[in-house]
Amino acid sequence: MTSPGAVPAPDGSVDVGVAWHHGDPLGEQRTAGRAAVIVDRSHRFVIAISGEERLTWLHTISSQHISALPDGKSAENLSLDINGRVEHHFVQTDLDGVTWIDTEADRGPDFLSFLKKMVFWSKAEPRDGNELSVLSLLGPESTSVLEKAAASVPADVYDAVALPGGGFIRRMPWPTEDSFDLLVPREQLTTWWKTLTDAGAKPAGSWAFEALRVEAARPRIGLDTDEKTIPHEVRWIGGPDEHGAVHLEKGCYRGQETVARVHNLGKPPRHLVILHLDGSAEALPEPGDPITAGGRTVGRVGTVVNHHELGPIALALIKRNVPADTELVAGPSAASIDPDSIVDDNAPQAGREAVNRLRGK
Repeated sequence: MTSPGAVPAPDGSVDVGVAWHHGDPLGEQRTAGRAAVIVDRSHRFVIAISGEERLTWLHTISSQHISALPDGKSAENLSLDINGRVEHHFVQTDLDGVTWIDTEADRGPDFLSFLKKMVFWSKAEPRDGNELSVLSLLGPESTSVLEKAAASVPADVYDAVALPGGGFIRRMPWPTEDSFDLLVPREQLTTWWKTLTDAGAKPAGSWAFEALRVEAARPRIGLDTDEKTIPHEVRWIGGPDEHGAVHLEKGCYRGQETVARVHNLGKPPRHLVILHLDGSAEALPEPGDPITAGGRTVGRVGTVVNHHELGPIALALIKRNVPADTELVAGPSAASIDPDSIVDDNAPQAGREAVNRLRGK
């Protein structure tokens, strides 16, 4: 979709195809904090799954507990490889007999191909669902905008309600406290954009969305993950009530052994943190650049973005044993860990305590 004043994403960006900003990228972030903005995310790849066994089937091949997901409910979910490494992250919504999935544009076709190969005899029919496209509405005035646009407002996080004329709206827990995704018929994308802006939402680009996502320490697959990433490293552990994507009390699925072993007996080798970057450097790092401490590689850079209050920041996967006050170098820039972004995961583990009891410790 194109709109007046929209600046396209730079070549090579994962967000090519949608607006990067609308002339004031930092101002768009500020508006999201005090009013409401609408972001075009129509490049997201959408999949539709019909069939009476769609949920029980998807339950067996993914990490989330969704076998009895109620109508009008959503969840975040993962597809893992046999070693528990993350291959796909997606958001799913079940509504009126169809499960709708949206995921990254560059990974969607491969994920759809995988789903089709895994059907076997199950009564589930995955297909390209790109007749719907995604808009995201963010900010404390989002509810007011939806009401003025005559759209129902989902009551709780991950709730979804149908939109007049097709599609649906769901409430999300990120990147801001008041966040909604609208999956609207593609031919109505421009109409909905105008409806929402007429109702008071200001246009914003992917830059604003990404800055708020990084501030919230929410990972994005392919940017903040690599081929070795396991869910524990990037805060994807937990059922929908914990805003996670991996349920720890469900039956067998691919990669479960690694998930259970790390949860019960070990610790992830890395953890996701926010980095503050030296804005005076000649250049900022790129996703995938190494992070070093004293010349030793201790992590990798993820999403890098200029934030309207925090300046240049990034998400990063850092070795767990690196102290928060360590002086780091991220690509060409000096960097420091935001200590408030470190999650304390040093609580005793049930499996480890059981082993210690058996050993008489």
